[in-house]
Amino acid sequence: MTNSDVLDRQQIRQKYRTRRQMLSPLHQTEAATDILTICIESTRLSLVNTVACYVANDAEINPNLIINYCWQQGKCVLLPVLHPFSKGHLLFVEYHPNSPTRKNCYGIDEPIVTSTNLCTIDNIELILTPLVAFDVKGNRLGMGGGYYDRTLAPIRRDSLPTQLIGLAHTCQQTEMLLTDSWDIPLDGIATPDQFFSVS
Repeated sequence: MTNSDVLDRQQIRQKYRTRRQMLSPLHQTEAATDILTICIESTRLSLVNTVACYVANDAEINPNLIINYCWQQGKCVLLPVLHPFSKGHLLFVEYHPNSPTRKNCYGIDEPIVTSTNLCTIDNIELILTPLVAFDVKGNRLGMGGGYYDRTLAPIRRDSLPTQLIGLAHTCQQTEMLLTDSWDIPLDGIATPDQFFSVS
């Protein structure tokens, strides 16, 4: 990747972060409802038992209704936690309505890791990821830390059956994104308006 490519990514990242930050609270509420419907209809959400999700931050589309749906259906819900020993990686930890949480260095709530609530990647059937921008080929632009790409690499490397779905507002769709060898493509992207199937 050249310096100009890095600059392009930073410019795209800022452009699409601003777009979602400008969405009204009403739009965010309606989007959260609609994306649950899209995920039930178009992903494996209704079929799987183990789902990794996230806590919305920086005007990301809010998956709380998806999490509540999973709890109601008796599914195991996981949230990402910054790995305490492997810098730049994530752990996935079980999350329940009464799970104690604390804020990480980015101000995002995380469940507290214990010896019994960790789940390995190969045991997760569906991972719903946040993103800043996406294209129709399943390329995902994140916040720039590389956490998801590093953590999810074994899924592609070892051909694991885990389904990777990005959640986004419709306004986060862009033209073809620049990609690198370490970028992990998604199987699909769910927006409040439609589902983009890649695989």
